[in-house]
Amino acid sequence: MPRRKVRSHRIVQGTPNSAETNSTEQQTAIGSSNVPVTPEEHIEVQNETGETRRVRGRTVLSDLYDLDPVERVQVSSNSFGQPVGSEARLLAGYMGILARNANMLPINFESWHKVPESNKNQALDNIKARFALEVSDAYVKKALGKRWRDHKSTLKKEYFKTKTTLDERLQNVPPGMLRYQWEEVVRFWTSKKGEDREQVGKQSRQPQKFTHTAGSKSFACVGHAEELSSGQKVGRLQLFDITQRKKDGNPMTPEAAEIMRRQHREKLMFKKDMKNSSYNLKQMQQREKLRFNENMKNSSSSLEQMRQ
Repeated sequence: MPRRKVRSHRIVQGTPNSAETNSTEQQTAIGSSNVPVTPEEHIEVQNETGETRRVRGRTVLSDLYDLDPVERVQVSSNSFGQPVGSEARLLAGYMGILARNANMLPINFESWHKVPESNKNQALDNIKARFALEVSDAYVKKALGKRWRDHKSTLKKEYFKTKTTLDERLQNVPPGMLRYQWEEVVRFWTSKKGEDREQVGKQSRQPQKFTHTAGSKSFACVGHAEELSSGQKVGRLQLFDITQRKKDGNPMTPEAAEIMRRQHREKLMFKKDMKNSSYNLKQMQQREKLRFNENMKNSSSSLEQMRQ
């Protein structure tokens, strides 16, 4: 898969940031291996049947580190303060890299809220060293938290759930992960508090009927692209219709199909109501016009009588 070229994005001039960390350290995708893996390179993975297949490695965005210290990738936002455009996808990929950096954002905390603000600010400064943002710091930290949780979830699925005993899980340290962090998080996952939290998470996800369906694009980026293409504002219902359809045009799920049918019925009813309203408005205007003409006629008649 070809690498996304940073130079194809909007580059602006900024000021050098002393908080920018060593390039070699940052290019290492923590959680994968100690050697940077570029998107052009491929790695082999083994499936449940024992067969191997080649897939691309983790996103590293090595071109991003080749920028001049005063250059930044310009990231625009929509009216809701969400990043949009191709630069938003680049930003999302970079936040994923930072979320996998065990030195910057350690995984041995129970929740994102308990990660020290100093670590979050370090990640934020690192982002600002390479991006000129139109989005708020709060948005960036929230997005980092989402990717940090996703990273922990992936580690749990691939390195914790695949083993049965505590010793096996403690020894199954993911490549590039710091052992002490892994041991702490494994002991938390096996504790009663950790198991209870997992059950709460499962129960919270059960009612969820719709998931993200736009791949590496955020819904904000999908809506922004549609607005640029059509020249019209995209509402929430229209965005739902766009993102909840398969390539053949059919709805993703029966629940999505039902909402689309309901939306179509409501749209027809709205048009009918608007048509009736327009008809009633015309009738009212005609009656007002007749009443006005009658009043004018009566006024003219009265004035003529007074003159006589």
